[in-house]
Amino acid sequence: MALFNRKATGRPGEWFYCLEHRVVEEGPQCPARNRMGPYPSRSEAERAMETARERNVRWENDARWNDDDPGGDPGGDPGDERGDGER
Repeated sequence: MALFNRKATGRPGEWFYCLEHRVVEEGPQCPARNRMGPYPSRSEAERAMETARERNVRWENDARWNDDDPGGDPGGDPGDERGDGER
């Protein structure tokens, strides 16, 4: 019995978006490498690509993840409760 030829199994009510076929699936039908989810509803799975684009834009503009920020951490030293650099 081949270990890698197993069919994906899932639960009813779990929705996925298949990146290869560009369709919504109830329960995982395609391999994990080809899908996004699970989503709680069909409509959320239908918006999977739009949701991913929106999240990418937010993360690209989030100063906490911006390596080009010369100021570093805007919160300062975690032990600096007053915010003035002194302990």
